Amino acid sequence: MPTAVPTDRERTAVQAYLRLLHTVRAAFDARPVPPDRPGPPLLPPSVLAEAETALARAGLAGNEEAFFRMLRDWHSEP
Repeated sequence: MPTAVPTDRERTAVQAYLRLLHTVRAAFDARPVPPDRPGPPLLPPSVLAEAETALARAGLAGNEEAFFRMLRDWHSEP
């Protein structure tokens, strides 16, 4: 099956989503949650807003099969 080339907006959405994931991972890795403050560390609103905007511009919600296929093709974990 031929692979479609992602549009600039789709590529931007995938990159923004990856930045969001890496930011979340880094936040969890960098500082453990103190016992008196349960819950995940705060995420900068700008990171989430960037991902949401990029997904919307690409016509994606971030939860559809096509998006995760693009994400998998763009960035595979070692």
